Amino acid sequence: MRKLETGEFYGRHNQKLIFDAFTVTDTEYIHDKVDWHYHENPYFTYLLQGKLLESNKKEFYYLKPGDLLFHNWDDAHYNIKPKDFTRGFHIELNRNWFSKKGFESTDFKGSFAIQNPIFKMAMNTIYLEAKWNDCYTQLGIESTLVALFDLMHKPNTKIQKTPVWVNQLKELLFEEEIIYSLENLSHKLQIHPAHLSREFSKYFGTSLGNYIRLIKVNQAFNLILLNKLSMTEICYTCGFYDQSHFIANFKRIYHTTPSKLLKNRQRR
Repeated sequence: MRKLETGEFYGRHNQKLIFDAFTVTDTEYIHDKVDWHYHENPYFTYLLQGKLLESNKKEFYYLKPGDLLFHNWDDAHYNIKPKDFTRGFHIELNRNWFSKKGFESTDFKGSFAIQNPIFKMAMNTIYLEAKWNDCYTQLGIESTLVALFDLMHKPNTKIQKTPVWVNQLKELLFEEEIIYSLENLSHKLQIHPAHLSREFSKYFGTSLGNYIRLIKVNQAFNLILLNKLSMTEICYTCGFYDQSHFIANFKRIYHTTPSKLLKNRQRR
């Protein structure tokens, strides 16, 4: 079984940034199938375009744009790509990076999918940093990664048992036809609105309103990268009232406008 060295991914790299402790690649997948292999270092895969099936010894992941996986080192897997154009964004970390930042790579075992929109916002922020690629890019990416791993680690150390309604709500918030109101969500979860309001940030890391806003803005981010819909279509597909509301929320979170992201999406 082949081991991939630092910065090595199957495919054609549109961009590769190599820093002391981590490597960032924007990669077009060109192989219909990649046989069993593993990587020297832990890394994230964030699918930007197309579809990808990835399987390890325990799970299958059917990835679409916006899906995020974390892989710890030595976790063997294989990939199958449909005929579509498929593009992924990777962030690979040297194993000694974890201990230098107060973490251990063994705290994040195996491979797992990440749905939390706060984490996906972090990936989008890193994507933007990589496209800007200036003298502050390394600092911007690394500080975002430290915050991300700190957030990944906290649920395991501070919260011993997760209530059933938390996992139910995680799925509910991503349903397309859901009505985002406190009363409706509380009714579906069979818990009191006051309890939901009080406990939400403890398990989700932010307020209910901001969590939903991040879901919608992240959805828009991925649709912009796909470049198949107009800005007006993206605005209404993601549930914003109008374009000014959409642009204001997008700019507040990503410090750039949707049109600038579209313009720079292929920038090297």
